[in-house]
This record gives sequence, structure tokens and C-alpha cells, in this order.
Amino acid sequence: MRIVIALGGNALLQRDQPPTAENQRVNIRRAAAQLAHVATLNDLVLTHGNGPQVGLLALQASAYDKVDAYPLDVLGAQTDGMIGYLLEQELANVLPANRTVATLITRVEVDPQDPAFEHPGKPIGPFYKQAESARIAAEKGWVMAATGGSFRRVVASPLPVRVFGLKPIRWLLEHDTVVIAAGGGGIPVARTQGGDGTNMHGVSAVIDKDLCSGLLARELKADVLIIATDVPAVFVDWGLPTQRAIGDVTPQELAGYDFPEGSMGPKVEAARAFVVATGNRAVIGSLDQIEAMLAGSAGTQVRPANKAPAGQE
Repeated sequence: MRIVIALGGNALLQRDQPPTAENQRVNIRRAAAQLAHVATLNDLVLTHGNGPQVGLLALQASAYDKVDAYPLDVLGAQTDGMIGYLLEQELANVLPANRTVATLITRVEVDPQDPAFEHPGKPIGPFYKQAESARIAAEKGWVMAATGGSFRRVVASPLPVRVFGLKPIRWLLEHDTVVIAAGGGGIPVARTQGGDGTNMHGVSAVIDKDLCSGLLARELKADVLIIATDVPAVFVDWGLPTQRAIGDVTPQELAGYDFPEGSMGPKVEAARAFVVATGNRAVIGSLDQIEAMLAGSAGTQVRPANKAPAGQE
């Protein structure tokens, strides 16, 4: 099977962990052990988030005032290389010697007229207390927003329109390579106005990783899209006494629920869109249950109404 796995932030950092290189290495090593079993039997493409990392780089860059701070597209490329290296290293240590791993820096086209540019809402970087958040916003001109009792910087998050580099990804898969691509939702680029429409330029934004992963999975005709996070399934009434996990569900049934835009919403939308477009299966659940999710016995299994649950086909 061809599988795309979107690694959530917990594959790199646990909640409230400082984004040190060693913390990320330890967490990725744990994730690699889960992923290796899947990779030995399937074509595998990995994507990953980069919110804490790109935000930290932006904060560090702004502290050096001798040159202008690098824009988010350039910082995104830096995080893709950094995180891709860590994933490559730890996966290579647990895969058979004849199985290769490759990281591709992936550009993703966005629409410069996307309304997201007028309404920044994608959280990046560290968590702050309210007073510190207000100070940093005033000093740097950043937009800050409350997220679960803390505050984080928020930036524009336009929808992904097109993933570049599909040809080398397909070639690598055909040559038994585990591919790491579209890290952090890909590097956002847009068509330059005027001219013949072929020139592209970088955009200072961050694309949602799950929405981009869903688009990539559709383009690659993946059999399964797995969105790995730090909860065992999608829950309704999260945090309330009435909360319950959703098990087997159709895209149409999922459309009847309302999920937060900053957390579960994009994951659900990515899963729904993939299933509707391909007729294949998507799963949302815990990184620690990758194999069980693939087998159909864990996570929220999203499938077409006319398709039997995994394991019963």
C-alpha cells in the first residue's frame, strides 16, 4: 500500500516541552520505532509540522538587528531541512540497511488573494503569558492570540493549491525510498503578478500541515492517509463530561460536527476531503497506535459509506 502519514507536533515535542534539539531527537527516535514497522511493508511518505520550530527561528532572527529578519518562507525551508535531517537519521537507524530515506524541500502554491492573509490565525512559536505576549506584540508588531490559556503568535495560513515536486516523490517511492516531504505544510509560494504567470515568489505565511498532507495524499493516489496526533481519536464534546470518541465514520457524518479551527478542525477537513476525492480511507489518532490505526482497530476511521471497515473488506 501507499501511505501518507502526517506527523503531529507530538512526534517532535511533547506539550510544553522546550524546543531543544535534544528533546526533538528523543521524541523522533520514539516515533521512528513506530514508523519503521509500517515502512518495511508499504510505500511511505511522511509529512510533519513545524509551528514551534519556525516560530522559535523567527524569534531568534528578530533578536539580531544587523540585518532584516528572514521571512517565514525562508525560515520554513530551514525547519524542513532541520526536522527532515532528524527524521532521516532516526529512521535510517531502525530501517534495514538497504532501505533509504530522503527529505525533499517542498514548495506549495497558495493564492495571494486568499482571505487568510487578512485574518492571521495559524499559531506558531512558543507559548507566552498574557503580559509577556503583549510586550512582544508591541515590540515586534506581531499578532498574538489566546490558545488554551496561553498566548502565541498567529500568522496567515492560506489554503494549499498545488504541491510542487510530485515527480521526484513518485520516483523515490518507486525506488523503495521512504520520503519526507511537505514539511510544515510546505514552503508557501505564489505566482508573481504580471508576466506569463510562471514566475513564483515566496510568501510570508505558514500552510496548515494537515490540509497540505491531504492534498499531497490525493495527488499521490495514496491508499491511506493517517493523521497522527497526541489523542487517540477525534472526540465530540471535548473536555466536557459528555465527551466521546468517534470510531468508524463517513465524511458526511463528520460534516455534521463542529471542530476548533486551531486544532482538530483542519485534521478532520483533510481526512474528509481525502476520502471524498479518492474513495479510500483516512485515520486520525495517536502516534503510538500507528499500526493499529492502519489495521483499522484504533483511531477515528473515516471511510466512504459504501466501503466496509478496515479488516472486513
